[in-house]
This record gives sequence, structure tokens and C-alpha cells, in this order.
Amino acid sequence: MRPRLAALGAIPIRRIPWSKTYSTAPRISLAYDLHEPSKPSSNAPRPIIFMHGLFGSKKNNRSISKALARDLGRPVYAVDLRNHGDSPHNPTHDYMAMADDVAGFIEEHQLKNTTLIGHSMGAKTAMTLALKAPDIIDNIVSVDNAPLDAALLSNFGKYIQGMRQIEDAGVTRQAEADKILKNYEEASTPISRCLSLPIRQFLLGNLHRPPGEKIQKFKVPLKILGSALDNLGDFPFKDPGEVRFEKPALFVRGTQSHYVPDEALPIIGQFFPRFVLADIDAGHWVISEKPEEFRQAVVEFLRPQE
Repeated sequence: MRPRLAALGAIPIRRIPWSKTYSTAPRISLAYDLHEPSKPSSNAPRPIIFMHGLFGSKKNNRSISKALARDLGRPVYAVDLRNHGDSPHNPTHDYMAMADDVAGFIEEHQLKNTTLIGHSMGAKTAMTLALKAPDIIDNIVSVDNAPLDAALLSNFGKYIQGMRQIEDAGVTRQAEADKILKNYEEASTPISRCLSLPIRQFLLGNLHRPPGEKIQKFKVPLKILGSALDNLGDFPFKDPGEVRFEKPALFVRGTQSHYVPDEALPIIGQFFPRFVLADIDAGHWVISEKPEEFRQAVVEFLRPQE
């Protein structure tokens, strides 16, 4: 599969100076897994930071991170964004705060010439940081999201409801939690059906049993994320005439998903004038549905730059 280039004419922009901390929320030190290549591409291979989507974690991207480290000879840092996985919780959950956390991660680990890869919420985090601090980012891969305001699918609200019911029920076994989630219907389908097994498994991957307790609880703070849902469809930058990322960008979209419609391509081109588009026959969960096609698209995009 060959990504197709979308080119737009030059638009004059006004440079916005970047300050090292540009969110009012305190920075979170992010948990991460480092996947190092067995055969580095150089003495100092350029790092890749991989960011998951809402309700995800670094473990979701373990297999693809290992594959990219192998194929590109580059270290891949799979991170847990704030309020996810093993990273700390904070009441502020928006893209400026998440991008600032990643900027802090780059600074903390002294990373140079970094590639950002993000899916969904992670994609908007990558776009936000690239536009706010282009000097510390080499290129980005945005997976099934676009730099515009768009409402989240109502499914995410149902996920929160189901997860809250699980916590209220005080379950001790994952099978009990799965039985509760089965009662929730997919909102995006024309006929009623329960949440699919892959979605249920994905959400239940957040369950854990705190030390000394019998009841299982979710690692993610449901109250914080539930309050943030209305804003997670937004994008913090509104005017591509004011800010632009003039380095390479790959936008991977699932052709069965609605997050990156054709109507979004012009605005993508204005914010990211050097973007290329890779269409994959998949839904929103592109990486898990078509991991080999995704791997090929990313390797094709990044390999010529080595």
C-alpha cells in the first residue's frame, strides 16, 4: 500500500513562541515500556514515542512497538498517558496537558529528533505537541484522528457507564465484569447488539485487584475521564493560519471509521502541509484490526528518512 500525498498551497503563518511548560496543569511523569532494537540503525538511533487512545495503555502497543523497533532499528517508548495505565492521575485531562506531559518525557529522557505515533486520543496529543513545539519533534504518525473539533462516538459514554456499574457491583472475577458489559449495546450499529468481545476485553484490560483487596477496580479514574469526554473530541488549535507543522506527517485512517472524513483532508493539509495519507480497510481500531498493514505503512513512511 502506498500512502498518497496531499499537497496544499503555502499559507503565511504567524509563529507562536513555545514555552517549556504551556499547560496550567502540573506535568505528569509518564510510565513507559522501552522496546530497544536488537540491531540499532546507528550509534544514536532516533527514538519513537508511541501513545495509546482513550482507555488504552502501553501494553496495547507492545507487539507493534517491538515490530517497529525491529524493522526500523530504533528504540520505541510506549507510554501511558496521564490517567491511564501505570501513570499518575490528575483532574485535568485535555490535549494541552497531555502534550505537555510528553514534552516533559522528551526532556526527562533527553530524547532528540523524536517521532510521535498516536492512536485516537494519542493522535490528537501528538498533533498538539507537534504544532506547539515543532523544534523537538521530527515527524508524527496520526492514527485515525484529525486536527478538528468532532464529537466522540456515543459508545465512549456507554463504556464509562458499564465500567462504573462494574465498580459499583464490587466484582471479584473478570467473568462477572464481562457479564455486566454484555448488557451494553453498541451505539454505532444500525441494529442492537452487545459490545463485541474485543471491545469488552480491551476495557477489562484496565481491571486490577489492589494489594490486600478482593474486589477488582479499574486503573483509570472513571470520574475524571467521564468529565473529560465532552472535551476530548475538541482540538486546541483552531486557526491553521497561526500555527503549522512543516515536517513530515503520516495520517493513517480506517476507511470504515468516521474520524477522518474526506472533508477533513484540507484542514489536515493546512496544519500539516507535508502530510501523506494511508488508507487501511479497517474501523477505528486500525492497529489491532490490521496490524500488518499498519506496520507496513509506518515503516514505508519512516524508513526513507533513515
